[in-house]
Amino acid sequence: MLPDRIPSGKDEQVMTSNTRVRFAPSPTGALHIGGAHTALFNWLWARHIGGSFILRIEDTDLARSTEEHERTILQGLSWLGLDWDEGPDVGGSHGPYRQSERREIYLRHAHDLVRSGQAYCEGEAVIFSVPKGRTVAFDDLVYGHIEMESDTLKDVVLIKSDGFPTYNYAVVVDDHLMEITCVVRGEDHISNTPKQLLLYQALGWETPLFAHLPMILGKDKKKLSKRHGATSVYEYRDMGYHPDALFNYFALLGWNPGDDREIFTREEAVRMFDLTRVTKKASVFDMDKLNFVNQAHIAMMPPLERARHTFPFWEEAGLDPGSRSEEWLAGVLDLLEGRGRTFRELAEYTDYFLSFEAVKKRWGGEDIDGERRGTLKGFFTAMLSFPSWSPEELEVMAKAWCDGKGLKMKDVAMPLRWALTGRKVSPGIFHVAAFLGRDEVKKRLSHYGLI
Repeated sequence: MLPDRIPSGKDEQVMTSNTRVRFAPSPTGALHIGGAHTALFNWLWARHIGGSFILRIEDTDLARSTEEHERTILQGLSWLGLDWDEGPDVGGSHGPYRQSERREIYLRHAHDLVRSGQAYCEGEAVIFSVPKGRTVAFDDLVYGHIEMESDTLKDVVLIKSDGFPTYNYAVVVDDHLMEITCVVRGEDHISNTPKQLLLYQALGWETPLFAHLPMILGKDKKKLSKRHGATSVYEYRDMGYHPDALFNYFALLGWNPGDDREIFTREEAVRMFDLTRVTKKASVFDMDKLNFVNQAHIAMMPPLERARHTFPFWEEAGLDPGSRSEEWLAGVLDLLEGRGRTFRELAEYTDYFLSFEAVKKRWGGEDIDGERRGTLKGFFTAMLSFPSWSPEELEVMAKAWCDGKGLKMKDVAMPLRWALTGRKVSPGIFHVAAFLGRDEVKKRLSHYGLI
């Protein structure tokens, strides 16, 4: 029986700056939510205790691994703000950090097991003989005590006939040689752990601690997939989500800070994070909740930074934000007062500030009859000739004019909103008029024959 490891939140190996954790993606596709979630928890733990976060690329699947996928994964991690202490493009004393560059290391240790009689060869393949009659046990930081009888396990292929290692073997060699002290990964790897523990024992190596993270499901409680929304980190970037918001929301999947707070900064997350608060229950990825978190982070941004993040989405919509100052753009977004769940929505909701063409596509002005048009012409002429162009004074003027005509404010405000924005809903329409400027307002009203 393997010796039990009974860690706790105060375990010396877990809580010291000597702790080394890793994230080891396979570059066979984009950085998906599950992978980003695992990377985040490893990063948070390392930063919380002052340990090291190692990035290792598991690229032995030569048929599907590409440099482009690796680059996308690294860029996705960087966009989320997850930096690594050792790994590709950073270096370190435990490299190389790509499995494809470590083939000779795997072969050497595999043949050591053959020479010791613990593994055998079948052609070019090397296979580990699983010892019988053993209880393989470990104490998981999340799931507690887990054990399995070795008689239920098949022999483990170490080196395939093509000369490359299998996952269960390579991960043991790499984690040992890279001095990983705590393996934090998805709970789908729990079944792999007994095989890996047997390999650690056969090689005479100390085993790391293990913490397996709960699965992430869709709202229908099924495995997360495309039908539940985007699955790649970059898809969320392109949809207009803030990396801090995605960071915040991912942290809440399977973990809580110990109170009821839902919005926090990276610095706060690092300070609060503890593996002992990771739950066993699967998490549900909820787009509504993500939108709530994203909207909160956008609202917390300094105005100029918010405008800079929205800039590319204005451009993508065919608008010309470069024709205006950053200060003006920031002021426009401030008018929304928290509306807009993403940067893409912010750009969409404010398109009329940057283009009259967007307005004309939404409203043709045909729904205003002749008699009403005459009344509106009187008001708009008075408004355009009013000395002040401040939104507050324009509103006072409009109310007084309507009172004098026996009209309600909405009788003039709604047609003005349609003419200036093409929308039923907007920020205060006199604030919109003030930002557009007297000349632009005159141009738009004239187009619809309202002056």
